Amino acid sequence: MSRKLIIDGNAVYELDENCMLKKRIDTEERQEIVRKRDGKESEREAGKRTE
Repeated sequence: MSRKLIIDGNAVYELDENCMLKKRIDTEERQEIVRKRDGKESEREAGKRTE
């Protein structure tokens, strides 16, 4: 388990790097899905304009 402590004045934060990595990967996957979906919608709209 990879953890980091961040000390900011009197506050102490503990970060679980594995959790942060998993969250980042999940977010990137969602963004890729949205990009693909938006690209397909743009192609549909372009097809409608030419008809």
